[in-house]
Amino acid sequence: MRAQRRMWTTAAVTTAAVAGVLVFQGVTGTSGPDRDGQAADAKSAPVKPDVHRTALKTSPDGDSASLARRDTEPFSLLGVTWTDPAARVTGSVEARTRSSATGDWTGWLPLDTEIDGRTETGRSGVRGTTEPRWVGPSDGVEVRVLAGDGARAGLPAGLRLDTVDPGGDTTPLAAEPAAFSIEETPSEEPTPGEEPPVTPPSQEPVEEPTDEPSPTPTTETPAPPSPTPSTEPPTPSASPTTPTTSPSPTLPPAPPSTVPQPPIVSRAAWKADESLSTEAPDYLDQVKAVFVHHTAQTNAYSCADSAAIVRGLHTYHVKSNGWKDLGYNFIVDKCGTVFEGRKGGVDRPVMGAHTYGFNRDTTGIAVIGMYTDTSAATAATTSVARVAAWKLGQYKADPGGSVQLTAGANGNNMDHKQFVAGSQYAFPRISGHRDGFATECPGLSLYRQLPAIRSLAAGPVTGLTIASVTGANASGSTYYTRSKITVGWKATTPAAFVKSYELLVGGKPVATVKGNVTSAPATLVAGKHSVQVRATHQSGKTSLSPVATVVADTAPPVFSTKPALTLRTGTVNSTAVPLTLKWKATDAASLKEVRLTAPVAKTYGPTTGSASHTAKPATATAWKMTAYDRAGNRAAASVTGTPVILQESAATKSGKWTTKSSSSYLGGRSYSSSTKGASLTWTFTGRSAAWVVSRATTSGQAYVYVDGKKAATVDLKSSTTKYRQAIWTKSWSSSAKHTVKIVVVGTTGRPALTTDGLVYLK
Repeated sequence: MRAQRRMWTTAAVTTAAVAGVLVFQGVTGTSGPDRDGQAADAKSAPVKPDVHRTALKTSPDGDSASLARRDTEPFSLLGVTWTDPAARVTGSVEARTRSSATGDWTGWLPLDTEIDGRTETGRSGVRGTTEPRWVGPSDGVEVRVLAGDGARAGLPAGLRLDTVDPGGDTTPLAAEPAAFSIEETPSEEPTPGEEPPVTPPSQEPVEEPTDEPSPTPTTETPAPPSPTPSTEPPTPSASPTTPTTSPSPTLPPAPPSTVPQPPIVSRAAWKADESLSTEAPDYLDQVKAVFVHHTAQTNAYSCADSAAIVRGLHTYHVKSNGWKDLGYNFIVDKCGTVFEGRKGGVDRPVMGAHTYGFNRDTTGIAVIGMYTDTSAATAATTSVARVAAWKLGQYKADPGGSVQLTAGANGNNMDHKQFVAGSQYAFPRISGHRDGFATECPGLSLYRQLPAIRSLAAGPVTGLTIASVTGANASGSTYYTRSKITVGWKATTPAAFVKSYELLVGGKPVATVKGNVTSAPATLVAGKHSVQVRATHQSGKTSLSPVATVVADTAPPVFSTKPALTLRTGTVNSTAVPLTLKWKATDAASLKEVRLTAPVAKTYGPTTGSASHTAKPATATAWKMTAYDRAGNRAAASVTGTPVILQESAATKSGKWTTKSSSSYLGGRSYSSSTKGASLTWTFTGRSAAWVVSRATTSGQAYVYVDGKKAATVDLKSSTTKYRQAIWTKSWSSSAKHTVKIVVVGTTGRPALTTDGLVYLK
């Protein structure tokens, strides 16, 4: 454990040291899939990869090995392998590479050693190996290997660096493409006996029982067909262009799935060299579970390079690991593109090489990248969930459930759970590699995303809520409309998992749309309605949004009190007379607002019933109002009024009055009196009246009589001098002839009062 901890620490440090340093560029001529996941060109020729192998120099004490910095043939992916597939490097394996584009060297990059090479033990030439690492186009390399503390056996024999150029030049499809090219590069000081034998060491027993013909890899690297010795290229396939999914009499049936198949880039589309994998695939009876992996050990790749990365993995698994084919059944890049992995038909139960001891009855899905500390992108996890749901759906398995799997070999997992070959163990239908083997894979961050992946795959649709009701106005949690609405909704579950949506009114469906549509129309009858959206997940599970209350209302508002005008107190001048506009509007459902549109524009809330304004004297003014309810219905009403100013000289005088002149008075003049009992009387026909005065600290009091009856006693005293003040008002329900008489009270110490006249409204 000390050695393992030291290795992990080294990996973490070196990874941090090179963060932001690597710049990966696409291989020239490489063609990947379209972004919609469809094959770029199903008839395009396979790409010819190149592999170069170089033995590492092991130290005399066997505790370290290295490869000095050197120039190399072009490559983009590398890994270190050794002879015995059962052997492990308990320390660290690191490499540094030189970018062929910039000439810059990276820092030391850790290579994951948590792979069990026995995934396909029993095959000729199977080797132990690190996880391959994608480094982008490079032309220089340096390697160092260190045994862990207390490693009794030191380093395994036959240590070798394999570099892979996945190729990128497109060539016409030939009847027999050139054989796979391998160049053997000797180390500076080759050590005798380091090249691996063609068969695994005899002392290594095959732990997989006969019911699991091809054990899965211990990390995320599957196994290719029977490899040829490293010094001889394999014989080309007689018909490498034959589609891998072509049915044959020996193929098991492809059962229909309960959910749609996601877009998958075929092996032909990512330009697999089928001459590498000439053996027939092995088939299972069914797929009971899915194991999720991560691979390639970097997230700093361009998705334009994904096809090249898959070709690199294919080449490495076959020519370096010694497996029969790419180990994973499916590969997903960080942009969510799904690639066909091991051949045999994506819709068939192909046995892969991905999880040692649990390859049988399972499918392996690898996400390109390193997810120890970084979460996988939503696009990637969505695609993993879609593939898992589709494959499990072929065998009517619930992606959110669990299943008993039979161990094909003795072993343990990351949580130290022991597995005995032939015994059954419970697994989630969607599991991480670390659930079945002692490895960090698929990285702690991606592993923690598995519950969300299961939820996506199994359903139901989550986060469903109504987002909008177009054609309606909202008030709190209630919407108001005349009749026609369009309901919009949203969900956290991606559309790819949604079979359909239904718009419900009163619990009954009124519209059904596909899962990628997020709105639907409805026509409502008058009344109050409960509106919901029901989502059907591709699994068949349903979920409901919270209820939205929608009121359909076609009746317009009512002015229960028609608009009316009255004079009010305030300052009067030759251009503006203060008045009050009053009204009352109601609605059977919900009044929204009342708008004054003339002579000025104002908007009032539903509970407002009056407003202060001014009007030009001697001018008939129409006051127009419109009431709106929340459904959009409206009603209009108006009132017209004309303020008239009666000067003091228009009054009938009684007693002594003195004329005063000032620009501060209405018309430039006013009447003033200190004589008790002196009076002024105005006669007019109107519906509202206001007495206009001047006020000061010495102003006295007056009695006001209306139509011969005393109506009020008014005190004109004011702490500040004010002119043209409407101090008293009186209104009637309709226009009629009236008299207003003011009488001087003769208040002790301040008997005087000054009046500017009377204003009435007709």
